[in-house]
Amino acid sequence: MTSVPTPIPSRTQYVLEGIKHRILTGQLTPGQALVETELAAQFGVSKTPVREALKTLAGTGLVVMNQYKGVTVRMVDADMAREVYDVRLLLEPEALKRAVRRGASLDAARDALTRADDATDTAERSLANREFHRALYLPCGNPLLGRMLDEVRDQAALVSAVAWAASPSWDREAGEHREILRLALAGDADGAGRALHAHIASFVERAFPQAESKAQGEDGQA
Repeated sequence: MTSVPTPIPSRTQYVLEGIKHRILTGQLTPGQALVETELAAQFGVSKTPVREALKTLAGTGLVVMNQYKGVTVRMVDADMAREVYDVRLLLEPEALKRAVRRGASLDAARDALTRADDATDTAERSLANREFHRALYLPCGNPLLGRMLDEVRDQAALVSAVAWAASPSWDREAGEHREILRLALAGDADGAGRALHAHIASFVERAFPQAESKAQGEDGQA
């Protein structure tokens, strides 16, 4: 019986991951134009996989397609940050609590935290931090909950990249990550959930204080 060869990643997927990496590590900045011909030349492909990759990235919220302006990296403002982080605040602490209560392995989170501590540049540290958060919620036992958080993961990373570029706060967040993981490994589901909620909330409040002010104003009108 002839063995089936391992599928080679499609050119579209290759371009998609490449563009996403550049956006989330700050090599492509919010508002920057993404020209199909230029990207095709950079990745050594035709315009077709570039076009398909950009459509997918538009669906995930990382780029914006405009009939007149073409394709650009999504701009990040207080409203966008608030929307994304509201979803994280509602879902991520609950997912972590469920992961802790079911005794799920958090080895991947520990490894990601080590990679973030050992990182030698911003891009490496940013990617490790993304993996840390994903490793906390993914073993929650509810695949749908994990997928819902995955859907806002890239947008959250874009918000973080913009905030870190303006005001690096790695040391503070690394300390908060260590405390979240300590509580989770100790089996304190509620404590870990509270620490994660405070971590997410404080980040967006520091980076986009206008988002918090608007939220308080709307609460006052309710």
